[in-house]
Amino acid sequence: MRVLLVEDDPMIGDAIQGALKDASHATDWVRDGSTALATLACQRYDLVLLDLGLPGRDGQEVLASIRAQGNPVPLLIITARDGLEDRLRGLDGGADDYVLKPFQMAELLARMRAVLRRKGGSGAPVLGNGVVSLDPATKDACVRGGLPQRLSNREFSLLQALLVRPGAILSRGDLEDRIYGWGEEVESNAVEYLIHALRRKLGSGIVKNVRGVGWMVSKDA
Repeated sequence: MRVLLVEDDPMIGDAIQGALKDASHATDWVRDGSTALATLACQRYDLVLLDLGLPGRDGQEVLASIRAQGNPVPLLIITARDGLEDRLRGLDGGADDYVLKPFQMAELLARMRAVLRRKGGSGAPVLGNGVVSLDPATKDACVRGGLPQRLSNREFSLLQALLVRPGAILSRGDLEDRIYGWGEEVESNAVEYLIHALRRKLGSGIVKNVRGVGWMVSKDA
């Protein structure tokens, strides 16, 4: 999953970015509202974490601009502003959740998963297509009738991207986009290597190759 972090505090931003990377999320970090809007105009994200106290354009203004442009990206406000008016304004303005600083990263990650489930129209905590299931909380994958298999961070990111939309074909670029954030070196043949690793753990038929186009997992298998 690719996340845009909008946070001006260098210590908080660095800590959140590191924790998100450890949780298998490709994370791009910007420090002001104008850069956040410019970034969203040219890059697709699965989720945005937005601070309110930003230099220049305030976070509430950034949120209003995102929603005015019709961008439905899941968005969590992360802020120290604990007033009721601020919370109501953020939620009524289109935020999917409002998380107060300081927070534990485990709680933030759980709230991110909950928002993504709601946005996806599912209350189930586990992704799946009827044959393979993936638990975002543990990074365990399980083939029907088999034992859970622990995935590496990038194996998890790739399988998660495919299981969010079973039946959809994702190209190499699509998958690299979910695995790597800014400044991370894209390893040669990384996608093929990860798919080989997933097939070794879960079975050769789990990830299907569509020649010349990309990869997919079956829908309603």
